Amino acid sequence: MKAIALELSEKIGLQRAAAVLGLSRSSFYRRAKMLPKAAKRPKALSQVERDAVRDLLNSERFVDKSPRQVYAQLLDEGQYLCHWRSMYRILAEHGEVVERRRQAQRPLYAKPELLATAANQVWSWDITKLKTEQKWSHYALYTVLDIYSRYVVGWMLADREDSKLAQDLIKATCQKQGIVPEQLTLHADNGSPMKAKTFSQLLVDLGIHESHSRPYTSDDNPFSEAQFRTMKYHATYPETFASEETARTWLQGFFTWYNHEHYHSGLNLLTPASVHYGTASAIQNQRQAVMTAAFARHPERFSLGLPEVKGAPEAVYINPPKHSENLV
Repeated sequence: MKAIALELSEKIGLQRAAAVLGLSRSSFYRRAKMLPKAAKRPKALSQVERDAVRDLLNSERFVDKSPRQVYAQLLDEGQYLCHWRSMYRILAEHGEVVERRRQAQRPLYAKPELLATAANQVWSWDITKLKTEQKWSHYALYTVLDIYSRYVVGWMLADREDSKLAQDLIKATCQKQGIVPEQLTLHADNGSPMKAKTFSQLLVDLGIHESHSRPYTSDDNPFSEAQFRTMKYHATYPETFASEETARTWLQGFFTWYNHEHYHSGLNLLTPASVHYGTASAIQNQRQAVMTAAFARHPERFSLGLPEVKGAPEAVYINPPKHSENLV
């Protein structure tokens, strides 16, 4: 009876064994205490087994697979070492719970760092879409901007994005602005017209330094993006354009306003044209005279003393170095 009770309790547990033998649980427990205790098999893996599991997980075969993947693959091969949770615990003991999947290696792109201290040193250009009244149709607006003065030095409206059209615009704009070799850096994003080999060759022929944004980094071309935003949020900007001629007429009026009448917040409320063509200092002096006269009449209204009218920025950067951020 004792032997039977012991065997049953090991196989199906004490409570079920008591029911099979027709004994009350208390009687069975009382008798079970008198039985010699069965030697318990250790549940944990031995150190040798743990080392073997770790070696397998870090082997060339499985080093890029997660423990769950290894666990499933071993089961399909008819092998069981331990549960995948135990595999994670073994790796955690050695600080090896990391991303194990093989990752794509992305090239490192240098951050463009461009400085302009005068007009026609650095230009930024880009292309934006203008909606038409026809569904799925748009015009392509090419715009070239001087980052120091924010002056739109050139623009073109077309029915498509095309490297050849971009080349024509850059050549005409350089001629209009009197650009000489080694004077200018031209910055753009990574669109196909900007990266075309024929376009790059044109810049080499003109002696223009080429610069590009890092992929998926809109902050690397902030001046063109800001100019497009100013345009599309202008009070008169239409949702769609009825024709190319209608669009061109509106753009001519907008760029005239933007260059010659728009008091740009990034230029201390000077117009792009005044900064680009060197009349900003005279405007600054005239404004300072007005403020000096106002201060003389009512100094009590100026708690910080005589106000100083600021002029054009001394330096403009795309991605300024850390030591130069205070100059922007």
